[in-house]
Amino acid sequence: MATIIPAVVPPLPRDSGWKQHYGRDVAFQWLAAGWRDLMVQPGLSLLYGFVVFLISVAIVAGLFAFGWDYILFPAFAGFMVVGPILAVGLYEKSRRLAAGEPVTLMRMTIVFPASAGQIFFTGVLLCLLMLTWMRAAVIVYALFFGLRPFPGLHHIIPMLFMTPTGWAMLVVGTAVGALFASFSFAISALSIPMLLEKRVDALTAMGTSMALVWHNLPVMLTWGAIILVLFLASLATGLLGLIVVFPLLGHGTWHAYRAVQYRRTASDA
Repeated sequence: MATIIPAVVPPLPRDSGWKQHYGRDVAFQWLAAGWRDLMVQPGLSLLYGFVVFLISVAIVAGLFAFGWDYILFPAFAGFMVVGPILAVGLYEKSRRLAAGEPVTLMRMTIVFPASAGQIFFTGVLLCLLMLTWMRAAVIVYALFFGLRPFPGLHHIIPMLFMTPTGWAMLVVGTAVGALFASFSFAISALSIPMLLEKRVDALTAMGTSMALVWHNLPVMLTWGAIILVLFLASLATGLLGLIVVFPLLGHGTWHAYRAVQYRRTASDA
């Protein structure tokens, strides 16, 4: 009996059912589509964003209360890692709007994804990645400044920007952070919406998300830049901007996921 050796195929072959090679400007179309979803029953989306805002404020207050302000900036970065899992209710609203199904706060709060517990498992993995990122930030600080206590937010700017050691730490920390950011964005950008709609396992969803990001790199880099800019704008408003920005990006992410799906027509046969 002959042994069959499976061929190595590209992550997303031409007939895989996923669209590839979008232009950069399509990312702004996703943002516009997200805004349209937000404006349908806007109270639901804004309430969702308000709850995320309250959770964020509570976490920041807790960091200061326990004297953990030294991980404040890594925590903000980590928020972008776990953000996609927090937006499941927003994906559900956009899915229901597209399907013509009723949208209520209950249906956005209690969501039954097609992948069942796999979406929870993905959330656990993203949380572990966030904790690893925060630990890496602390290690980078210790490598350059030793066991010196954190000087506080009032003194951290001069220490980083007015000393050679601070500049060196910024360069290394930025490089390390970029690696974490690239990996976390690649595996989470499209995997959570996929798990909501399709019956797949967590690792398949994350692997597919990474492949889709790679095969649509220009538009996904643009989408990532939009997310970063809007998140920084939210930080500049004392997190108040999250009330609008978070649901806007959540709805937009759903449209990003739907855009890469391929619909066969008679002309494709």
